[in-house]
Amino acid sequence: MSDPFASPATSTGVDWKEVNGALILINVLGVDEAVQTVHGVIDAVRANIVVLDGDLKGETFDDTLVFPRVLKSQLKSKVGQLVLGRLGQGTAKPGQSAPWQLVEATETDKEVGRAHLKAQPEIAAPF
Repeated sequence: MSDPFASPATSTGVDWKEVNGALILINVLGVDEAVQTVHGVIDAVRANIVVLDGDLKGETFDDTLVFPRVLKSQLKSKVGQLVLGRLGQGTAKPGQSAPWQLVEATETDKEVGRAHLKAQPEIAAPF
């Protein structure tokens, strides 16, 4: 008899610096409003993230919250969709850190994304 219980998610969040420059596939699950953080109350995007290349290739971050402002703005209108892009940083404003953002996937990146989905059909199944 198979075990009917799932193990709890172990994701502690994404260290964006470690994923910088990598191709990532983001399954946007929803928007969590008014999340209490050490920096105050802020909205976040809830997502499952898979790293498709780079040093962390194959790493998954399930049910994680995305807080970086620009990245969050790129994802919040994509609930229920898969977003593919290369993580990078924009230009910093004076006195601020450079914002994390997704750069649009190239055709080569899309081929990598399609190959991943073909190998993991359960990811695309709800879409």
